[in-house]
Amino acid sequence: MKVKSQKSKVKTGSGSGEPSTMEELLASTGYKIKGFRRGSVVTGRVVAIAGRAISIDIGGKAEATVSDQEYDLSRDYLKALKVGDTVTGVVVVPESDSGQVVLSLKRAVTDSRWKAMDKAFEEGDVVSVVGREATRGGLLVDVEGIYGFVPASQLSREWEGNVAGLVGRTFAVKVVEVDRGQNRLVMSEKAVTEEEEIGKRKASLSKVKMGGSYEGRVVGIVPFGAFVEIGLDGEEKLEGLVHISEISWEKVDDVNKALKDGDVVKVQVIGTDEESGKLALSMKRLSDDPWLVVAKKYKTDSKHKGVVTKIAPYGVLVKLDKGIEGLIHASKMPADMAFSEGQAVETFVESVDLDKRRLSLGVVLSEKPVGYK
Repeated sequence: MKVKSQKSKVKTGSGSGEPSTMEELLASTGYKIKGFRRGSVVTGRVVAIAGRAISIDIGGKAEATVSDQEYDLSRDYLKALKVGDTVTGVVVVPESDSGQVVLSLKRAVTDSRWKAMDKAFEEGDVVSVVGREATRGGLLVDVEGIYGFVPASQLSREWEGNVAGLVGRTFAVKVVEVDRGQNRLVMSEKAVTEEEEIGKRKASLSKVKMGGSYEGRVVGIVPFGAFVEIGLDGEEKLEGLVHISEISWEKVDDVNKALKDGDVVKVQVIGTDEESGKLALSMKRLSDDPWLVVAKKYKTDSKHKGVVTKIAPYGVLVKLDKGIEGLIHASKMPADMAFSEGQAVETFVESVDLDKRRLSLGVVLSEKPVGYK
């Protein structure tokens, strides 16, 4: 450690007018020894490394050193330092018993780790993390002192439903999003463990034509739709979801009433998901949208026969044609008239809202009852 003595003498000729003390010498050259306070941010150059001891020139009367408590926390970063490197630190002790400024390089370490995450994201590198805490949406992980998040959707099938099983484990991930400003670091475990499978799925997806029509087989029924498997060239197959809203132009309340496992159906590809390798499919879009003719056929005040399909507190739904239903609002229902599902009823169109696909209906009456608006 080099310490500059404040009282050392400078050899001069008597009465020469030249500086005779270190203070006078420094004053004559314009050089000032910096003073430091706890919390000050300083930048310096590494001048010596001896084991755990790192000396940094920050322009003070003595070289600064790194807090010994930080060595274990920042071991990898500190081991990578070399003489001549520029570092930024925060003063934790302005002057120790040995006259040195003691620095914390935690900020520099954090900067270094975020830069490493940026590089891993750009180059697709694999990163080792430790699972710290399971949450409702996924898993918090530790990446050498900074926290990242692995969403449940980015965990492989092995950990599906068992996110807590990764707590305390070291495992490999790929970085899928980095935003230091928002302190956001998102990672994917399945991008590593299912990399080969994902690659194959992406290759298969490239063979699928958006908007194309395919024959498929229903392989699963769920409350929100049906899974359909379609065949590509050779024996290649891909699975997609026909959402309940894409089964028919008519409203489907129960998928099981519209489809069953093993059904052979025609579907159209309306979307792809590269991460899952699955398709978004539609059955109804292979037929004309019945609402395209509504404006011409169902004009205001025109009369139409229909069948009651549903009775609700807000009114009665009436089917006029395939995929076309209208509402008789409760306020327009005659007080002396009862309705039942399957009942035939004659209606007239009160209004049409094509954007919202709504038809407001009234009941055709032989005579207008008192109080009917």
